[in-house]
Amino acid sequence: MKLHDLKPPPGSKKRAKRVGRGIGGKGGKTAGRGTKGQRARNTVRPNFEGGQMPLTQRVPKLKGFNNPFRVEYQAINLDTIAISEMSEISPETLYAKGLVSKGSLVKILGRGELGTVVHVKAHKFSKSAEAAITGAGGTIEILPPPFGNGRPPVKGNAHANR
Repeated sequence: MKLHDLKPPPGSKKRAKRVGRGIGGKGGKTAGRGTKGQRARNTVRPNFEGGQMPLTQRVPKLKGFNNPFRVEYQAINLDTIAISEMSEISPETLYAKGLVSKGSLVKILGRGELGTVVHVKAHKFSKSAEAAITGAGGTIEILPPPFGNGRPPVKGNAHANR
């Protein structure tokens, strides 16, 4: 067998219908497109709905917006501080224990009881947490936000509403 002897198996290659070659052959004149009308003359794109408002424009879009100046805090409750048995609490020590993610802003919340004296440094405190820490003989220190005073810089992209 040589290269020029190779052929596809019989029946696997069907010849395309030859249309639009005059009245002599089958499939001439209108070439299987019927008579007149939009689809007889030219192609219509797949999602065209005949001038009706397309589905992609009919469906509702997402409402609302994402606030580009949102400040997210990671909450730590007093019961978590009590379980950790640390006397000095700061975002760095909480990160070392695996309680917060790196570089996150920390807010101390008032759920739970404190039995020991603790010195807490965080970016925010709830009023109940502040009262519980100072009531147990501890101290609090409010850390400044990393973006300074005022609102934080915009996070995101061109669609961040600015």
